[in-house]
Amino acid sequence: MVDHQKRDRNDIYNIPVLGFLFKNRLFIAGLKIAVFALFIYAVVFGIIYPTEEENSFTTAVFWSLFWSLFVVVTLSTFGRVFCGICPHGFIGKYITRFGLKKKMPKALANPYIGIFLLVMGYWAVYYIYPEAYTSPLASSIFFIVLTLAAMIFFYIYKDMSYCKSICPVGTMMKVFAKVSFTTLGTYEESCKECRTFECATACSYNLKPFTFDNRSNMTDCTLCMDCSSACEAVSFKLVPPSQSLTKKFQTNKSEVWAVLMITAAITITMSFHHALGRVAIADEFIWSKFGMWMQDKIAIEGLDYIGFSALVFAMISTVGLAAGGMYVASKALKESFTKVFYTLSYAFVPLFIIGGLSHTYEFFFLENYSDIANGFIQGFAIDANEITALASRKDAWIRVFSLMNYIAVIWAFILMYKRIDFFKASKLAKSVAFIAASSLILFYLGLNIYKVYAFKTYGMKHHASHMSVHAKPQ
Repeated sequence: MVDHQKRDRNDIYNIPVLGFLFKNRLFIAGLKIAVFALFIYAVVFGIIYPTEEENSFTTAVFWSLFWSLFVVVTLSTFGRVFCGICPHGFIGKYITRFGLKKKMPKALANPYIGIFLLVMGYWAVYYIYPEAYTSPLASSIFFIVLTLAAMIFFYIYKDMSYCKSICPVGTMMKVFAKVSFTTLGTYEESCKECRTFECATACSYNLKPFTFDNRSNMTDCTLCMDCSSACEAVSFKLVPPSQSLTKKFQTNKSEVWAVLMITAAITITMSFHHALGRVAIADEFIWSKFGMWMQDKIAIEGLDYIGFSALVFAMISTVGLAAGGMYVASKALKESFTKVFYTLSYAFVPLFIIGGLSHTYEFFFLENYSDIANGFIQGFAIDANEITALASRKDAWIRVFSLMNYIAVIWAFILMYKRIDFFKASKLAKSVAFIAASSLILFYLGLNIYKVYAFKTYGMKHHASHMSVHAKPQ
């Protein structure tokens, strides 16, 4: 164990204010308790006041404050800090201490379960039946079910296995946190003589922080900071953005599929359905026509057939472009398709998490700020006037946030260039592979350019109803 550590200048623990926020044990514990209390209060409030007319607090907490504002912004900057203060993880550490401590069977220790729950259990339901999670009562029931499931897993299985394999949000955060500009590790010199491994002993997830730097991978680390309280040799450093994605590390197939599925289900589908759905020619798009055809054939009231159709076409487009591009790249590089696919697909990470900042920042000014403020005014019976939005769609300056979409494209191109360099091939072969493997990036770029063109050329669809941001994480 190290009691005193000389820290590098880029170590957050050595930076005033930031060091306190991320390392002070009492502050972190207080923050976790506050978030847990807010979570419970929002759930209970949603049960007591189940309608949107009498309760805007519950949906504001879950769908405006936690997700998308806090999750997307922190994930793209400091990494998985939300996992570190997550209410489920907070109670899970106590439940698992007194639980059965069984090893999770391989059938359940499968990260694809989390991907399936996130994409099909949430997003597919949302697109098919948009009102499913937007009412206070529905939101509360959703999180009650999720919390009960988490508690059962925490009680039965050891090593916080629920967070590693089942949690839908954790599955997403594990891969998208790689784009952030922080990394947790240890000081190698201080660790050389260590024989007690307090950092690993303190980890509820059974991880070994002293191996993170050599592996260029923080594995399932949730940044709970328990290890840094146990040993001073633990570091939390500011590094160039996406640094780990420019290095070789053991690729994870489930992470790659999480990138593709979430990019399809959120980024591409919302461009199809919500953005282009507001254009005057929205009914002419293929997903709209297919959705209207399904509506005529099935005709069940309350279902959004166009939304579901947009999801299906987004999935086909995303996976098709990624796989097709990687196939051509594998031929150019003379490497196996599997190796190329799972090595280069990490370059797509910025398309959702950086591109998503465009939507997140824009809607903070359009809706989120007023939703959160008014929700808290109502939830805590604060004597204050209703807060209005900081901006409207008529304000030209709000469109500056659309630049994040193009920053995401540039970022993805840079990562693709860096990761293609892992293969040994001629410059011509790498050039061909770069263009082919970037098919999804080029599609995303073209989609954003087309959205601008479509609105300028055809204008807005009359009486278009843009769905509430409460259920949208981008």
